[in-house]
Amino acid sequence: MGPLTLAGMARTARDQLPPEIWDFIEGGSGAERTLASNREMFGHYALRPRTLVDVSTCSTAVPLLGTELRTPVGIAPMAYHRLVHSDGETATARAAGRAGALLVAGIFASRTLESIAAAATGPLWLQLYWLRRRDALAALVERAEAAGFTALMLTVDAPRIGRRLRDLRNGFAVPPQIRAVNLDPELMAASHHADAGSSGIADHALEQFDPSLTWSDLAWLRERSRLPLVLKGILTAEDARLAAEHGVDAVVVSNHGGRQLDGALPALAALPEVVAALPPSVPALLDGGVRTGTDIAVALALGARAVLVGRPVLWGLATEGEAGVVRVLDLLRDELEHALALLGRPTLADLDRTALAPWPTTLPPEEARRGPARPTERPTT
Repeated sequence: MGPLTLAGMARTARDQLPPEIWDFIEGGSGAERTLASNREMFGHYALRPRTLVDVSTCSTAVPLLGTELRTPVGIAPMAYHRLVHSDGETATARAAGRAGALLVAGIFASRTLESIAAAATGPLWLQLYWLRRRDALAALVERAEAAGFTALMLTVDAPRIGRRLRDLRNGFAVPPQIRAVNLDPELMAASHHADAGSSGIADHALEQFDPSLTWSDLAWLRERSRLPLVLKGILTAEDARLAAEHGVDAVVVSNHGGRQLDGALPALAALPEVVAALPPSVPALLDGGVRTGTDIAVALALGARAVLVGRPVLWGLATEGEAGVVRVLDLLRDELEHALALLGRPTLADLDRTALAPWPTTLPPEEARRGPARPTERPTT
């Protein structure tokens, strides 16, 4: 029997991966306060089960940008899947299709867009960073549309890369045998070199990311593709309203997994204000800290249409390849379906704010999740 929780998968993956690769995947920026808070925020909510409801059949299906998904769980965009498994993104794509989940392939994928699309049997989006080389960006968009990708996701919270101390300590650079194969090697060269106390990832971003990106630039991208446009990295009502005004089709409430501005709002804390600022026609997704089916239920009750998971997918890929990713996605879907039954809310449409209450304040959320301490020995007087 394999691990029964994502936490168990994480322990197995950590034992198998080189320390510098584990740190690159797991690390956040600064003191990693936001990274930790993404998880902790879920503990601020309690669930309110309803009884005597027919839950003989519970459905996790959800519509998203014209596609009916079997699960409201998607794979967040992440670079270089071949860091953890030789099949890389093609294995991830096959797994997403088997699980009925959305896959968002990253601009720095280590397999070609065409091979990822050929392996995919489910919905497939492409994530982009805004590069100084607009010709390279335009070429990627054209290739994605031709290969059958169905949406573009622009990451907007990375005018420069956060100060990721684990990578700096390790002098992390992408190994030479792992490449972002969808971009010219000369454009990616800086990512493969780092001195002690530096990061090839940060140096590359400083060289290639265009920090002058503004709302007006979205029109340039719209002119080059008919695909729906999703913005990833929205944390405020102000930016949510601007996204809607600029014709964005969906947003992802995200702090980049705690890897950008340390001290930024936990994604779940930002979700209600973003949802309230969007028109009903513009769905919000959430990523950051989702590790259980009840986490997903909380996010959906707060207004998310779906969630994206990142690190757990790489844990599964590292330990069992395609089968490990399927295990991660199936576990989350099964836990969510189980939670719907016990909540007395047989469909995702039944999840709303009435399913939630603040966690009782007699115990801090972290202590409440751990439960009461076990007695060890009788106190002495």
